[in-house]
Amino acid sequence: MELQGKVALITGGAVRIGRALALALAERGVRIALHYGRSADAAKETAAAIRAAGSDAAPLSADLAESGAAADLIDRALERFGRLDILVNSAAIFLPGGVGDTSEGDWDRQFAINLKSPFFLAQAFARRHQPGSSGLIVNIADWRAFRPGPDYLAYTLTKAGIVAMTQSLAAAPAPRIRVNAIAPGAILPPPGKDDVYLQRLADRIPLRRSGSPDDLAKGLLYLAEADFVTGEVLFIDGGEHLQQL
Repeated sequence: MELQGKVALITGGAVRIGRALALALAERGVRIALHYGRSADAAKETAAAIRAAGSDAAPLSADLAESGAAADLIDRALERFGRLDILVNSAAIFLPGGVGDTSEGDWDRQFAINLKSPFFLAQAFARRHQPGSSGLIVNIADWRAFRPGPDYLAYTLTKAGIVAMTQSLAAAPAPRIRVNAIAPGAILPPPGKDDVYLQRLADRIPLRRSGSPDDLAKGLLYLAEADFVTGEVLFIDGGEHLQQL
């Protein structure tokens, strides 16, 4: 896909990984529909950075846990830019909880934001995608989807669902829309943690270090431009998915 002049909707695009992905595409000339939940100030700052890079951005607020929010967000992006070529499902929440202490509320909210909304965003994107042009969906998964453990149980199940969804969707709208996923590892510490958290993880990662949002940005650009790749899950985790639990 030639990126110059395209339009991308990036969920969770105001902060953390989503911000890095938005800026990487903007630097290639992609205009950005920048979804955010509660991070209004961060969304304004990210949009300003995108404009400073020579592109255009429109911050769009939505609670993706709400019914109908996904299709509405697609429609608002199309109304603002007139086209939509790329969907990046980056928004997610990461809550602790194992078999004994996962609450029903935490389960429902993680499934709504992490799995349900990406599906209905993809559905609306495919339905409204302009005929005769190529499209791309990139879902953000997690290495835990392939090496599940006892912690973060509901979160891990949502990411396993993202992997299955990616592979199912890749076959459905082909050849006009490609669908791939990125499975990150130790890229950023969870909210409330610092870099010491990542340093402790490095001992179990084959490459013996953590990654950076820039590593994910490079992966996204590869998937955007690799026109013969679909249904793929790209691990960007330093080999962490190879560890023995």
